[in-house]
Amino acid sequence: MSALSSLYPQPLWQWFAQICAIPHPSKHEQALSQHIQAWARDKGLSVLEDKVGNLIIKKPATAGLENRKTVVIQAHLDMVPQKNADKVHDFTKDPIEAYVDGDWVKANGTTLGADNGIGMASALAILGSDEIKHGPLEVLLTIDEEAGMTGAFGVEPGMLKAEILINTDSEQEGEIYMGCAGGVDAEFTVPAQWQAPAGGVTAFTLSLTGLKGGHSGVNIHLGRGNANKLLARFLADNAMALQLAVAAFNGGSLRNAIPREASVSLTVPVAKLALLQQAVAEFEALLQFELAAVEPALKLSLIETTTPAQVLTPAAQSTLINLLNVCPNGVMRMSDEVAGVTETSLNMGVITTKDNSVQVLCLIRSLIDSGRDQVQSMLSSLAQLAGAEVKFSGAYPGWKPNPDSPVMAIVNQTYKDIYHKDPVIMVIHAGLECGLFKKPYPDMDMVSIGPTIRFPHGPDEMVNIKTVGQYWELLLAVLERIPERG
Repeated sequence: MSALSSLYPQPLWQWFAQICAIPHPSKHEQALSQHIQAWARDKGLSVLEDKVGNLIIKKPATAGLENRKTVVIQAHLDMVPQKNADKVHDFTKDPIEAYVDGDWVKANGTTLGADNGIGMASALAILGSDEIKHGPLEVLLTIDEEAGMTGAFGVEPGMLKAEILINTDSEQEGEIYMGCAGGVDAEFTVPAQWQAPAGGVTAFTLSLTGLKGGHSGVNIHLGRGNANKLLARFLADNAMALQLAVAAFNGGSLRNAIPREASVSLTVPVAKLALLQQAVAEFEALLQFELAAVEPALKLSLIETTTPAQVLTPAAQSTLINLLNVCPNGVMRMSDEVAGVTETSLNMGVITTKDNSVQVLCLIRSLIDSGRDQVQSMLSSLAQLAGAEVKFSGAYPGWKPNPDSPVMAIVNQTYKDIYHKDPVIMVIHAGLECGLFKKPYPDMDMVSIGPTIRFPHGPDEMVNIKTVGQYWELLLAVLERIPERG
C-alpha cells in the first residue's frame, strides 16, 4: 500500500489505499462508512447518514467562492467482490491486495475496487484539502450500487442542495458521459424434480474456468464467453447422447458480471465415460478455436466425485437445459443514435441449484424503455413455454441525455483547455446512478467523468495511473469554473 500512497496525486491515492484496507463489498459497507464518518467529523465537516445508509458530507466554499452554485460529487461506497478460483480471500474480512504494475494499479487475484473507489477517494481528498478551490460542496456516497442500487433508490428530495452533480463512476479518460442505460433484474425459477441416480454410473464435476468475465454493461459487446451459456451448450449437445444426469448446475456470482466460471455435477454410465472424456476435450478445443481472440485462458476440467444422492428427472433436466440453451444473452441491439454503443443487452449472470428449483438471475439493460420491455416480453414467453416462472424486479431508469447540459459544456471546454484536444461526449451502456437521482432532483444538471479502468467486475480489474492524475486535474479545474448562482 505504501507504493500506492506515493503516486500522483498523493491525497487521492492515500485515500484509495485506506479504502482498499477496509472491506467494503456490496451490502457490507458499514465499516468503511464508519471510518469515513469519524474522519469527516474530526475535520469539522457536516455528516449525515440517511435511513438507507448513504453518506452526505458537506463542506463550505473556499473564501471568495461562496456565491458559486453548489456542486455534489457522487460515488458509491461498495465494490464488486470477484476473485480467481485459486485465490483464498474473504471480501468481508480481508483487505484488497493492491499493487503497482508499470502504468497500472492491480489487485492480487481479486477485483481492485477502482470502480468506484477512485471516484470516492477523489471526493474525500477534496473534502480533506485546505488548498483546493471550490464553491459550496456536497459529497454523496451511496451504498449497494453494484448489487441493486439500493442507495440511489433511497435518496430523498431535500437532502441535497446542489444544482450540479458530478458522478465519478465512468471508466474511460477522455470521455464525458451525459446518459446511461436503465435496467431490470429477471429471475427464472425452473422447477426441479429429483430421482435416485441409475446404477452403473460414475459421478463427475464438469467445470469451465479461465474466462475474463467483466462488467455486463461495459464489456458486453466484446464477445467474451459466458460460462453459464457455454456449459448449457455442452449439455444441450451431449446430455442425451451420453445419458448424462445432472445433479447440480451452478455458475456466476453477480447478475451484473459476465460469468467467468460455472460447473455442472453429473453422472455418466461407466460404458459412456470414454465418450464423455472425448466430448469434453473436443468441446474445449472448439471453444479455444471460436474464442481464441477473447478467451485465451479458458479451460474445461472433468473431475471425478462421489455419486450424488439425487439427480434431476429426465423431464426436469430437459426443461432446464433447453431453457438455458435458448435464453438470449449478450447484445440484443446496437444503438442507432450513438455509434458504437450497445442499446439493449441481456446477461445470464447467476445459476443456482436449490432443493426444489434452479434459479437463473439475468440483468437486462437498455438505453430505451421499449428495448427493455421487449426483452422482458421475450423472457416471459420463454418461461411460459418452459413451464418455468420469471419475475422482474429492481427496475431502474436510464439517464436521458441532455445535449444542452451547462455542466457538460463546462467539462468539455475545460478538458479542451487543459489537454488541447476534444473529449468524446458519450452515452454509456452501463447503469450509472444518475437516472435514479433525476426522480428526487429533476432539475439537477449532471455529468459523469472518471479515469481509465479496465476489466471492472473481474479479478483482472486495473486502473491506469496516468489517467487518475488527468481525471483529478480535470475535476479540480471544473470545480474552479462552476458559475455563480443566478
